[in-house]
Amino acid sequence: MYYNPRLKNHRYLGKVRIGVVDDHVMLRDFMATAINNFGNFEVILRAANGQDMIRQLAATAIPDIIIMDLNMPVMNGYQAIKWLTENYPEINILVITMFDSEAVLVRLLRAGVRAFLKKEAPPRDLEHALNALLQDGYFYPPEVSVQIKDLFQHPVKKQKELPFILNEHELQFLELCCSDITYRQMAREIFVSPRTIDNYRDNLFNKLKVKSRVGLVLYAIKNGIIPV
Repeated sequence: MYYNPRLKNHRYLGKVRIGVVDDHVMLRDFMATAINNFGNFEVILRAANGQDMIRQLAATAIPDIIIMDLNMPVMNGYQAIKWLTENYPEINILVITMFDSEAVLVRLLRAGVRAFLKKEAPPRDLEHALNALLQDGYFYPPEVSVQIKDLFQHPVKKQKELPFILNEHELQFLELCCSDITYRQMAREIFVSPRTIDNYRDNLFNKLKVKSRVGLVLYAIKNGIIPV
């Protein structure tokens, strides 16, 4: 029996229902075969993109977990995730990605995604990720900052409880960090020099005890500075 902490009063009495959304047929079928062989899981949905997923959701049982690729035609993973969080917030989402940029991780965290797995991970890691998502409500690989674990294990604080007082410029910079624009684009956005942006970043790194833009985003999410 499996318990999903995101679904109150819901217990898995049978197999856990899985959806796989990926535009590569061979990879989609390989994942489905592997998942069905895990024993506790059953793939009930296979979609080529977000639009295909939406069409199938209207005609099938609702998956407990959807495994999502990001780069797909017609309706990509980011758009599909946004649609799912608005229409089926009870569905857990496991994103399969290359983690090829910090901006990707920032964007996914901003969207509220709580589980990530690298594309080259072996099937045993996929099984572990699915079980961890059910039991803990999140999963992250070692490549992702350990701060994510802290974010998901502890409740979000209210802004009035922040341990540091951030000035207006720092708050504005922090909000921009949670978007997918570059530091140089931030400077143009708020009409300051790139050096000023660097100063904002370095000051916040020191003040908040973080070492990367991902750390800034995690701080903003955890402390309720930005909604998720």
